[in-house]
Formats: sequence, C-alpha cells, structure tokens
Amino acid sequence: MEYDDRAPPFLAGSAEVDASPMIAYLVIREGSKWTDVIRLVPEETVTIGRAPTNKIVIQDERCSRTHAEMFLAQGNWVIRDLDSRNGTIVADQRLNSDYMLQPGDIIRIGNSHLAYVHDLAQAFPDSSTLLRRAETMEGASSDVAIDMSDNESVLEVYEPTNITHRTGHSRFLDSAEQDPTLTTPKVGRAAAKLCRLAFELAKSTDLSSLSHLALDGLFEGTHADAGAVLLRKYSSVNKQDQQDVLDVIASRSDSSHSYHRVSQFLASTVLREGQAVLARNVMDDSQLGSRDSKGDILAASVICAPVRRDGRVLGVVHLYSTDAERSLDPDDLEFTLAVADTVAVAIENLSRRQELAENLDQVRDENVQLRERLGVQSELVGSSSMMMQVAQEIARAAPSRVTVLIRGESGVGKELVARAVHFSSPRRNGPFVCLNCAALSESLLESELFGHEKGAFTGATARKIGKFEAAHRGTLMLDEIGEMSSSIQAKFLRVLEGHPFERVGGSEAIHVNVRVIAATNRDLERDVADGRFRRDLYFRLHVLEIVVPALRKRPEDIPELADFFLQWFNAETGRKIRGFTPAAVRAMTSYRWPGNVRELKNVVERAVVLVRGNTIDVEDLTLTTLKTAGDTESSDPLRIKPGEYNPLSLADLERDHILATLNSTGWNKSRSASILGIERSTLDRKIRRYDLTDQRPR
Repeated sequence: MEYDDRAPPFLAGSAEVDASPMIAYLVIREGSKWTDVIRLVPEETVTIGRAPTNKIVIQDERCSRTHAEMFLAQGNWVIRDLDSRNGTIVADQRLNSDYMLQPGDIIRIGNSHLAYVHDLAQAFPDSSTLLRRAETMEGASSDVAIDMSDNESVLEVYEPTNITHRTGHSRFLDSAEQDPTLTTPKVGRAAAKLCRLAFELAKSTDLSSLSHLALDGLFEGTHADAGAVLLRKYSSVNKQDQQDVLDVIASRSDSSHSYHRVSQFLASTVLREGQAVLARNVMDDSQLGSRDSKGDILAASVICAPVRRDGRVLGVVHLYSTDAERSLDPDDLEFTLAVADTVAVAIENLSRRQELAENLDQVRDENVQLRERLGVQSELVGSSSMMMQVAQEIARAAPSRVTVLIRGESGVGKELVARAVHFSSPRRNGPFVCLNCAALSESLLESELFGHEKGAFTGATARKIGKFEAAHRGTLMLDEIGEMSSSIQAKFLRVLEGHPFERVGGSEAIHVNVRVIAATNRDLERDVADGRFRRDLYFRLHVLEIVVPALRKRPEDIPELADFFLQWFNAETGRKIRGFTPAAVRAMTSYRWPGNVRELKNVVERAVVLVRGNTIDVEDLTLTTLKTAGDTESSDPLRIKPGEYNPLSLADLERDHILATLNSTGWNKSRSASILGIERSTLDRKIRRYDLTDQRPR
C-alpha cells in the first residue's frame, strides 16, 4: 500500500505553535491510518524497536530489535539512531547523528511513520473531533481516545505508569538479626521469620537437612534452648504396629545438657489429639520409678507441636527451655505450631520429589532396556511385495490376542516379526519374553517355561519364576516350537487353553494372561503325520500364520538389507565404508543365501572389518557353496514328485544344470565353476560342447 510521507492534516501549522517542549507526543501511523498517540515524558528515554521490551514496539521486519531512542536534551526532544540495519529517516534524510526534532517532523522507520507534535489541541482543530479524557493531561496517568472523522480511526494516548519503588530482594528473606532499634511488633517479626524459614525449607533436598533448618528457625524465633524433630516410624508389614514409635531426625541443645527426649505422655497426647501443647515444670521420666520420688524437674517449660498434613500426624516438634527466666510462652507455642505445619508441607513436597525422581529413573531404565532389547532391529527392512505382505499380516494379527504361528527358514528373522507383532499390539507396555525350545533339555525346558520351587530337583536352591509368569500381561515367543517333547507339549497345550499351571515341585495353581507366538522352521504337518507333534497342539497354534519368505525369494531386498547392515557396522566400528561395487551387488543378488538374512549380516560385518579400501568388492565377500535347505521347504532340488518324471539323458541333465547355474550367477564363469566344483577351463569346454549361450535380455 502506498501513501504520502507528509504530516497528517491535523499537524498542519503545528510548527508555529508556541507550546512548551516539555510536553510532546508521537502520533503513530500503521498502514494508511494514524492510530496511536504516545505521550513523551521528560524524565524517561523512549526506545523504539521490534523487541517487546521497547517503549514503542513496531512490528516491522525492517525495524531492528532496538532501532532508535528519543530523549530530552536542553529542553528539546532529540532522536538518535542505534546503529539500526535499515536506518532512521527524518525529513527525507537518514540520521547519522543526533537530530533535534521540530513539531511536524515525520520519523520513518521501515514502513512505519511517527509524527512529532507538541499540542494535540492544535493537532485536531476539527470540531467533529471528540476528546475523552479520564483526567487532565497535566494530572496523573490518563487515557485519551480521539475519534477522527477524516480517517475514521481512534487514537489512544497512553500515559506512562509512575513507578515509585524498585527492589530485587526482599528483606523478609534476610537471615540477619533483627535490629534492636526497630519497634516492629513481635507478631510481625515472627511472620517475617516464618516466611524466611518456609523459603529455606522449600529448598531442602533431604529429611535431615530439612529438620535441622526447622530447628535453627525455631531457636531463632523462640526462647527454647533444646529441641528436636521426631517423625513416626511405620512398619513395612503393618502400618499400625509401630505408629507411636518416634525417630529423632534432628536434635539440638544450646544448654549445658544434651537433648532429652520428649516424654511418652506428651508425645502420645499430641499424636492422639493433633494439637500443640505448652507445659510447665516437666519432670524427668527416668526419676519416676518409685512412689517416694517425685522426680527432678527437667525443663521449666516445654512445647510439643504436631507435624500434621491432610488429617495425619506425621510426627512432633519438641522444644523446651531449661532457664526459668526465659520460659516459653503462648506466642512461642503459636510460632512453633506454624513452623510444624510448614515442616509437614515441606516433607510432603520432598517425598513427592523423591517419588518423581524414582519414577523418572525407573522409566529411564525401562527405556534403556527397551532400546537394548529392540535396538535397530525394531524395523522390518525390505520393500519387496513379499515383505509388504508380511507387514500387512503383522498389522492384522497385532490387535487381537490369538496365538500366532510364524514359519520360515532359519535366519529369516522370525523373532523380529514376533517383536513387531508384540510392539504393535495393545500389550506393547507389557514384557516380551523369548525362549528357544531347541536349546534346552526336556527337564530344563519345563523348568524354564513353568518355573520350579526350591528343592524340586538337584540344584534347585531357590524358587524360580518361569517364562509364563515373567510374560504376564505381555507376549511369550517360543522359537523352534517343533523341538518340544511330547510331555511338555501336553502341559503347554493346557496352559494355552487358559488353564492354570503349577511350578515344578509345587502345588500352587498359577493363572497368567499371556499371548503366545510360536515360531518354527520345521514342516509341522509332516511331524504331525509322523507322530512327532501333537495334532491338537498343531490346531491350537495354527490360528494365525505368518510365513516369512527366504532371502533368495526376494532378491530385490538384498541391496537394501546390505546397505542397512553396512551403515549399522560403520557406526559400530567407526569406519567410513561408502558402499558396494556394482560387481559386489550382482554377486550378492545372484547368491542363494542358505543362511538367509543372518548370513547376509555376518558377510557384511566381516567385509566391513577386513576391507582395505573405501568400497566393498566381490573379493571382500565370503560366500559359501552350501546348498539352500529349510525344514519347511524341500531341501532336495532334484526331488521328483509322483507323475512328474521326465526321462533325460545324463548329458541333457548336465547341460540343463550347467545352464541353470550360469544363469543364477549372471554368467559369472568363475563363480559358476566354483559352485559346480570344476575348473574354469573345464566349464569353458562344456559350454562349447553343449553350445550354451547367454540368453538373458540385454
């Protein structure tokens, strides 16, 4: 929006006005309208800028945070540019030094205009102008709203607030002794001491320092020369057992005798009634053992006040004076009770802070354990259609609580899929427990699953919680479920059906809420037919099935996985391997990977450790000649199914096998010869003999 830089009409002729320069105004224009009016006070320097701490704030990108300042010098208002980025312009000139303002001057800062004027009456001569004043301009602060008919805007004059006192520190928090020359009432001095003490108690970090601070404040505000803070001691078994047992948290004595504990009578009275008491001529309980003895007077006066919070008495504050000339009085009683209530609040706040700190430490430990347990393996790596299907099956299986059976060859990442199911399910906050059934004998497997009691067998020196109990409200993954013995299968099936179980050597029925995820690389159907796996357990496990494909069936994921492991081991070892050569990528893609993802991970790790250059080549990859095998798939590539026999000569069989090997290696003759177990020259002769050609599309 464009508008002229001339003064507004209401400023015309204002230069001739003989007004006192002590009273001046800035009229601010935003856009095309003149809006605010700021009164300039001689005693104050007016700063102008974009920062909210300025007297005049201008929301303009071309305005610096602290752009300019105005001040009164020798009876005239002067403006000074504060080394702003875009400068300050007055009378079409950029300021390089201080400028003495004249009525009618227009100050330009960015796109904002500020008009300097002495007299608002001369500035608004129009009869339609309406001035509404809360007070006169010469009086205290007033707000003036001005209705301008020419631009239909309202101007407000903001009078400055008259600040009378400033302080950065309260004298009520000073620990200095009271000036004896002051005539402050005792109640006022006690209130100041209580305020100061509450401030110090709030900063305490432990119960002992809090109690000592409270005693110091009590000795300062009363006539006591001995005392202590005592808190109730609760039993961890029954909170009613020892509720009247008091522990001395802190004690102090300024007399010639050490602190003497509060009498049982006074303590019981205060704990029972919850009121502070003042007593005179208290005798030593230790001298009251006989009827003839009246005992020795221990203290001239005693105060016992309850430390109470939310209707509970946490303990007592015990004070006494041994000097009869400085006896404790009712004012001391009230002050002690106020301190005791303040101590109760401080104790509660301290307890809450400690509880929050403990909870925070526990959460941090759980997060660390979770990160260690998941690590970078918490993501499924791979963008092939098969892996997308696996991800969809995980998403469908996670919300329910039914049993999941994960199948796949060894090393494909069945445990990783199980973790993904668990941490995508409503049980994500519960434990995830994994157990390999093939790694334990039958007796040890039963103990690991269901736990055992002390003395159940030789070596059972203590009770042990089984995996089922450890996974309560979480997920239990049983890897290699096909290796479980028949007797364990029967007990395991009963637990899956929701029945309770007993620990080995125990008789207590244990109920758990556990979701089971089973994994296997065996052909369970064949095991069921052969009688090695229970039929009813098979049907109980076979509710939701997720088949993880072998790595050779998804070769498009191999480069992505290899790069993922490369970055992982780069970060772990501190090396900076840039990547794989094209030949290495072709070799990994054409390789059959009998060990699946586990083998790929180990191959990349070895290459990162031993490679000498910045890239990994074919020579850096250690690939075996093992055949691919999986219990869930046929491990014999030449296995012939009934009805599919096709008679072939040995020469035709050799020709087809050599051609298939060459195609699988991308016609890498050296690798093909290594797989076939023959020399490179022998392979060349057979290629010529059978007239084999590379028929791959170019």
